[in-house]
Amino acid sequence: MHVTVMFRHMDSSDALRKYAEEKVERVKKYLMEPIEVHWALSVEKFRHIADVTIVANGITIKGEEQTEDLYSAIDKVMDKIEKQVRRHKERIKNHKIAGGVKPLSAKLNVLSFEGAGEETEPRVVNTENYFIKPMSVDEAVMQIDLLSNDFMVFTNSVSNNINVIYRRKDGNYGLIDTGQR
Repeated sequence: MHVTVMFRHMDSSDALRKYAEEKVERVKKYLMEPIEVHWALSVEKFRHIADVTIVANGITIKGEEQTEDLYSAIDKVMDKIEKQVRRHKERIKNHKIAGGVKPLSAKLNVLSFEGAGEETEPRVVNTENYFIKPMSVDEAVMQIDLLSNDFMVFTNSVSNNINVIYRRKDGNYGLIDTGQR
């Protein structure tokens, strides 16, 4: 496990660094190696903020808490993360994944328009690379909830088609299947 601790708007503290590293050990049993943990501890006026990002085996889990004490912020964010990881582990344990399907990679292009009244050509303003993992629709919904994303691109493990699942405004989910029928 690789843990990095970054301090913002405050002096670095070995005691805080060690405390954050010890707290991460609680979720290590639920995750598969390699595990990367990035802490961002900061102080803004009277708020103490603990922000953590955990990347393990293709999964990214993020959490942030704000309190009046940095130690309690670390405790609260790790309680939240541990609950998410435990729930995810249980769902995966109860879910069977079809083998033999190789993951793909894709690029997501985000288009933006410059100015509301001007007539301009849309241009690519951001390109992100995604690792498309084979999974079922249920697992994709679970990933959206876990990562707090609005959509996810994945390979459907049943049909081997590339699918997009997205969160609708009414709280339900929509599914775009690229396969032909």
